[in-house]
Amino acid sequence: MQLNSLLDTPAISIGHDAQNQWLYVDWKGEHTQESSQAGCMLMLDSLRAFPCHKILNDNSNITHTSVQLTLWGAWWLEEMQRAGLQYVAWVYPRDFAARQATEATVLRIMQPVVGTFDDVATAYMWLRQQVAVSQ
Repeated sequence: MQLNSLLDTPAISIGHDAQNQWLYVDWKGEHTQESSQAGCMLMLDSLRAFPCHKILNDNSNITHTSVQLTLWGAWWLEEMQRAGLQYVAWVYPRDFAARQATEATVLRIMQPVVGTFDDVATAYMWLRQQVAVSQ
């Protein structure tokens, strides 16, 4: 995966993969609800600056998180969809206590399509197979 770096902070890195035409987001370290929302806003800004239909959202480098999907998260996903997002491959953190609740929530999200994965390789392959519809 050849990436053009858009943002690199201790908490999140965002790159544009020109070959696959998607954003790759690498979350790092410990995250709270507040730091996650700040990172999500950086993702939205990046998507608006580099329009793509897909995001590979890699949470495998998160060491601890206390994040839960909320109404704010539903608003954010709607904004991401308005910015052109159609598919998200979401790689879970290694230790994620809220997995069951998150899976139930993800099943109710119709757009964008969200796939959840335990590893980056599987997420990558799934995302490559998704066909974006030009809008």
